[in-house]
Parts: sequence; C-alpha cells; structure tokens
Amino acid sequence: MSFEKLGLIKPLLSAIKELGYEHPTLIQKRAIPLVMAKSDIFATAQTGTGKTAAFALPILQKLRKTSNDENRLIKVVILSPTRELSIQIEDDIQKFSKHMSVKSTILVGGKDITAQQRILKKGVDIVIATPGRFMEHIENGLKISDISIFVVDEADRMLDMGFSKEIRKIHLMLPKRHQTLLFSATYSDKVRKLSKQILTKPAFIETAKKNTTVDTINQVAYMVDTARKAELLAYLIGSRNFPQVLVFTRTKVSADELFLELQKDGLKCGIIHGDKTQAHRLKTLNQFKEGKVRVLVATDIASRGLDIEELPYVINYELPSIPEDYVHRVGRTGRAGRNGEAITLLDIYEKYDVRDIERLIGQKIPQEVVEGFEPDPSIRRKDQDELKLKSEHKKPEAKRVRKPAKKSFCKTCFKEKKKNYKKRLILEFV
Repeated sequence: MSFEKLGLIKPLLSAIKELGYEHPTLIQKRAIPLVMAKSDIFATAQTGTGKTAAFALPILQKLRKTSNDENRLIKVVILSPTRELSIQIEDDIQKFSKHMSVKSTILVGGKDITAQQRILKKGVDIVIATPGRFMEHIENGLKISDISIFVVDEADRMLDMGFSKEIRKIHLMLPKRHQTLLFSATYSDKVRKLSKQILTKPAFIETAKKNTTVDTINQVAYMVDTARKAELLAYLIGSRNFPQVLVFTRTKVSADELFLELQKDGLKCGIIHGDKTQAHRLKTLNQFKEGKVRVLVATDIASRGLDIEELPYVINYELPSIPEDYVHRVGRTGRAGRNGEAITLLDIYEKYDVRDIERLIGQKIPQEVVEGFEPDPSIRRKDQDELKLKSEHKKPEAKRVRKPAKKSFCKTCFKEKKKNYKKRLILEFV
C-alpha cells in the first residue's frame, strides 16, 4: 500500500516524498484511516515504527480546511512525557506540514512561560506539550474550548512518571465532542485503565505482541565483572569501530562517572540526564545527531523521544530499574525497518534481573563472554553471601513447652474448699 491509497492530500504527499518515505508502516496503515474517520483510538506499537506520523498526518489533513482562520484557536493538543519528545514531535509536524499553512508550537517546562503565552495569543492550530506546563497555561486562562483532537503519546511512560491525574483533569476540561487518540509503546494494566477513563468506543490497534522489541534489533548480553564494565565498553566501541552509540545508565551518578572514564579513553562523549539544563541537553543531542559526538551517555530520560536516523547501536551499561524501560531503550535503534544492535553488559548483580526483562519481551537474550573479559568465578554477590551467613547462624528454634491446662471453675469444689477452710480456722482458734 502507498500513502496515496490512504487518501492523503497532495501537500502531505509532497512532504512525505521529500522526506524519503515510500510506503506506510503497519501502524500508519491502520491508524490513518481511523483517525480521519473521527474514531477514538487505543494503539500499541513498538518504538520506532512511525507512531508520530500515524497521528500527525491525518490530523494535518483534517486541519486543512480550518487552518486559514484569522483568529486561530487551538484545535489539537498532543501531550508527551518529556521536553525532548515534545521537541521531536514538533519537528516532525513542521516537516509534514511544510506545504501547508498550519501553525504549531510546544509548551514545555524550562522555557519562559510569558514568551509561550505571546505565541499562543498570535494563534496556533496545534499545541505539543508536557502535562504539567499545559495545566499551567490552562490555569493562566488558556482557552481550550475549540479543541477537537486530544492525543496522549507514550501513555505508559507518562503514567510511570505520575501524570495520570493531569491527563484525566485535562480530558475532563475539553469539549464533550472531541476525538481522543492514545498511543503507547507498551501494554500495561495502568494504560488499559486510563484508556477506559478517557476513550469512547475506541478502535484498538495492536501492531505487535505485548511489550515486545522490534524484530530488526539483534540483542546480546556480555557477562563481565562490575569493575571492568567501563573497560569493556571502551573496548567494544574501539575494536568494533562503532561510529555512533547511545549508552544507558541507571543513575545520574553512574552516567557522570562513565562519562569521565570514556573521556580518559579518548572518546568524544556527550552526556544528558535530569541534572543537566535543557539548553545543555538540546545542544548535546544536536551534536550527537550531527556526528560531532561519538558516544552519548544518558539515563532513562533519553529512552523516549530520541529519533536519531540510522542509530546502529544501543548499549545498556546498567539494566533499567523498570523492565519496560528496556523496551524503550533498545527501541532507539532498529527504527523504521532498519537493522540495529542492542548490547547489555551484565554483572553478577544483574544476572538474575535480566530474567524479568526476558519474561516481559517473551524471548531469551543470548549471554556471551568477550575474550579477555571473562568474569572472575570467585566473585560472588555480597547479598547472597550475607543470606548464606544468616542461614548458617540461625538461632535454634526454641522447644515448645506445654503449659499445664487451666482448671475450669467448679462451684461445688469451691464450696467444699471454703467449708474445709472454715473448719481449719475454727480448730486453729480453739
């Protein structure tokens, strides 16, 4: 099937052709006709399958008749979990609407809210926002009475970040007659519960099995001692000549430490995490996309919304705290049908944690050893040793001693005892 057969208008087809897209992906084939038919949608699709275009293209087509209004009021709001993802969605919409007169803007934290208000006063058709900042604008008087389409992108991530209350609150403020589109990379009980609260008779689109990774991603795990992880990482990048690699750590402290270690090894690195300013993060991301930075070290803040063309390698320096985040991390490679490789460095502490991920994605991740980096068999998990010591030094269980049964109260016995006691007192007195 071609984009023409999906019924898209010429301005959109021209933009798609200029971007080099020839055929729609599975999620685009299924979602685009449904969005244009004004149906609510609950769609689950793997990261990197073209979800943004699946809702952006039909939305832009629906706006073609109303985008020339002089007094523009917001007609579409797209909520996303992070600033980075919001920026990426805005960038995609700008590219798709190149030959149209549709106006869009982003409302995210870390930016001057008064500057955003000035842009809104001039009039926009589409707003891409994080939930918190959008609520701020509503509280400051932003009119949302003309909104006809409400999009919740990366719903699972937003729920993990605690935005459930904001999403439901915004939904209740919208006009009763509006279309809601919910997209999620993974399928969970939380997402299913939210869908029941904000969707009306939705069409369900599932383009992949629950919480699976893209087939074009080759996954492998290398066993290594904790102390040699950074050394192995530098070795893999150098010996295999990785041109560009995204490396994930679990914490900001680990990211900072690894960043310094890789710099010592002479690798051009960048780093992004929650403690870095928005300006720094955007600058580093652009440098990575342009190839000026070979290695980008990041926490899970970057596992969503990064759309880097032909990113060949993703490395899990540490496993994520939440198994679902593994799906989002490795989904940064193998995008749009391209091949990619996801490497995980496993130490003795993570050897068993990886099983939760394997159960989630429904497949085994092959475990191998790189020559020269064999794990030391004498190293054991400290917590296992502690548990063993505790079990060896357990206090013997106290023997159960039976207490004599309490005698029941007997009126006859009591009277007899009382009578004998009185007799004894009389005898003693005499």
